[in-house]
Amino acid sequence: MSPVPRRQQRNGLTVAPAPAALLDGVGKAIMRQLQEDGRRSYTAIAAAVGLSEAAVRSRVKALIDSDVLQIVAVTDPLTLGFGVMASIGVMVSGDSRAAAETLSDIDEVDYCVLTSGRYDLQLEVVCRDNEHLLTVINDRIRTVDGVRDTETSICLRVHKQTYNYGTPE
Repeated sequence: MSPVPRRQQRNGLTVAPAPAALLDGVGKAIMRQLQEDGRRSYTAIAAAVGLSEAAVRSRVKALIDSDVLQIVAVTDPLTLGFGVMASIGVMVSGDSRAAAETLSDIDEVDYCVLTSGRYDLQLEVVCRDNEHLLTVINDRIRTVDGVRDTETSICLRVHKQTYNYGTPE
């Protein structure tokens, strides 16, 4: 007997894992096409995976609707005037999920994950300058209920940043 798919919390909502049909060979091929070029046309994807354009459009919509796939523009914060990127480890007393929900609402927080080990949460923030970073840490992060301690590491240079997590085999 196959295991029952686990339900997950996403944005406060309980969601089921993506249907297996979305993650078949064709679904994975479509995702690989979009990972290579998120602006690739449905016509080009259809030719590569052997479906009609309408079928590809439908499959992409289903992948997006089920939260398997996101198509976004990724910008370089440094070229947009955000000169400071930092990684912040957060120690929480009490419910780390509640703290994560609140911290995720801070505009400067681009990444918030619950972790095991030294920190309960790991954040990545992007700020204009050191003064802006100080304000975010002191006035926004450390004032959240349950936040006990933080440790900040400023990113001096990004050597690699990718969003290509691959596709399951």
